[in-house]
Order: sequence, then structure tokens, then C-alpha cells
Amino acid sequence: MRGGDVRTGELFSYVDLEDRVRRDHPLRAIRQIVNDALVFLEREFAALYSPIGRPSIAPEKLLRAMLLQAFYSIRSERLLMERLEYDLLFRWFVGIGIDDPAWDHSVFSKNRDRLLEGDIAAKLLGAILSQPKVKRLLSTDHFSVDGTLIEAWASIKSFKPKDGPREPPSDAGGRNVEADFHGEKRSNETHASTTDPDARLYKKGKGKEAKLCFMGHGLMENRHGLLVDAYLTEASGYAERVAALHMIEPFADRPQAITLGADKAYDTKDFVKDLRSMKVTPHVAQNINGRRSAIDGRTTRHSGYGVSLRIRKRIEEAFGWIKTVAGQDKTKFRGRDRVGWAFTFAAAAYNLVRLPKLMTETG
Repeated sequence: MRGGDVRTGELFSYVDLEDRVRRDHPLRAIRQIVNDALVFLEREFAALYSPIGRPSIAPEKLLRAMLLQAFYSIRSERLLMERLEYDLLFRWFVGIGIDDPAWDHSVFSKNRDRLLEGDIAAKLLGAILSQPKVKRLLSTDHFSVDGTLIEAWASIKSFKPKDGPREPPSDAGGRNVEADFHGEKRSNETHASTTDPDARLYKKGKGKEAKLCFMGHGLMENRHGLLVDAYLTEASGYAERVAALHMIEPFADRPQAITLGADKAYDTKDFVKDLRSMKVTPHVAQNINGRRSAIDGRTTRHSGYGVSLRIRKRIEEAFGWIKTVAGQDKTKFRGRDRVGWAFTFAAAAYNLVRLPKLMTETG
């Protein structure tokens, strides 16, 4: 019998969101890991809010909504709130009822900014990794490090002389005036972006275009390729090595041997020397292009050296997900602190996507 095309809604409806999400949905396992981590951060959240006044959006719900934004490549808070309005899966994951209205996108953004003050992104990453069921997956002695460029939310036209006029003449044709940069010498010493002063002009290599950007760094454990630390700096030629020393330091000086894999950009005498002084074995790819490598036979003769060089490339998978799926290829924030918060949060989201499968495979 053919059913009728009934278009009128019911006056009353009883919907259990728990029943609307299938039992084997990937978000179920992720939500449990996230909820356990948020319980661990309860004291951190309490310190960010006043004990009196009108209740704001719960920080737990804010973070769960932001994770969905990263998982599903939603490019703005406005679109996220629109999706939250009609998507039952999103409502279930965030923890709001079927009859509760979605938040206004501007209210969501203002409440989210409060979390920037508490360094919650790094603490969420740590809370996820400290759970016993996750901690047993991590390597404690073999790591890899690398860096990637994060394009700033600033036009190259905003890169102007520091001692020059900040605004174009009133008769120059509006804000987006035509500009010819050919023959003009520009550097970070003499110029700065009026949109994001923290951004730096940098290019990946010879023949590449220079962009206003930041540099994101990741420290990966080699057993399953999970990010154990994420850090953002200004873009410069030495930032990768400085960040690598900063991230590996908490794991250094242990009784067991620690190794750190890295690409040719880290093959410098000072960096290798600093790692050895920290009792970290430098498994750095040799750069012998017209120069002498700082890595000698003391390191290359061991079979583990080749293994580290092969596994270290997996960190590119993490950077690829963070930049394409989580939308960090070009940041939507301005200022190093805000961009760094978003980069670290995306690193935590990357781990969450991979953890359910890893925990199932390892039993």
C-alpha cells in the first residue's frame, strides 16, 4: 500500500537522540574519549568563569561543537550553528536537547574566545593522551618532529613599511587598491602586516612565492603516529629547530634511550649537539648537498636510524589532515596566540579521529 504524502508536523513528538545514532557510529567512541578528557579539565574550566552572574554556554559544549567543526570541515561558526539547528547527530554529540535552540553564531564566538585565555587546547590534548586506554598506545622513546606553514589571515597588500602611512589616500580607489610590488624590496625588518602584525613573510624554498604565514610544529610518537605536542611560532629559518628542542625537552634525560627523527632541514651542527646534550639520539636525515652532514657513522650504522627516517614521514599525514580537513591551511584567526590555539586544537582533533580504530585494533 502506498503511503500518503503527509506534510503536517505532529503536535507532540518524543525523540530520544541516543536511539537516533547507530551503535557503531564512529562519533560514539570519540565522544566517550572527549567526555573523559573534559571531566579531567573541570577545574580548569571553573577557573575561567565567575561564580556569579548569568550562566554562559558550557565550555564542554563549546569544545564538542568546535570538534565537529574540525571533523566535518565546517568553515565558519555561522554554518556550524546552522548545522546544529537541524542535525540530530550534531545535537547528540554536543549535548543539547531536541527542543533547545542553537546558539547565535556571534554568542558562540564570544564564548569561545574565553577558552583562548586558559590554554585549553593544549590541556585538552594532554588530557586525551593521559587517559590509560590512550597512554598505552604511545611510544615513550621514539619520536619524530617536523614543521609546516600556516598561511595568515592577511593579504600581501597589508605588508607595508613600518614607518610609512597605514591607510591608502582617500582618492586611491577604496580599501582594495591596485598595487605593483615589482622591484620593491620588502623584508620582515622593514615591513609588517597591518592586518596581522604577528605574521611574517616567508617562502618554503627557492622558486616558491613568499606568503604571510606562521609555522606550526608537531611532535609525533613513532608507534602509532599520534601527535603528542603541537606548537606554533613565527615563520623563520631557525624556528623548526628551536621548536623541536622545546617539544622534546619534557621527554629527554630519561634512563632509556630517546630518538628524534627529522628531515634534512634539522641537519645542523648546533641542533645535533643540543640533542646529544639532552641525551636524545638525533635520527636526522643527512644533508650532504654541497656540505658536510652533522650526522656521522655513530648514528647511521644502527638499523634503528633507517627505521626512524622511514616512520618520520607519517607526520605529514597529520599535517595534511590538520590543513585540509580541519581547515588550518589558511587560518581564520589573527595573532599568534589565537592561531596557535587553533593549530593545537586541530592536532587534538586529529588524534581523536584516529584513536577509536587504534584502540579496536590493539584490543
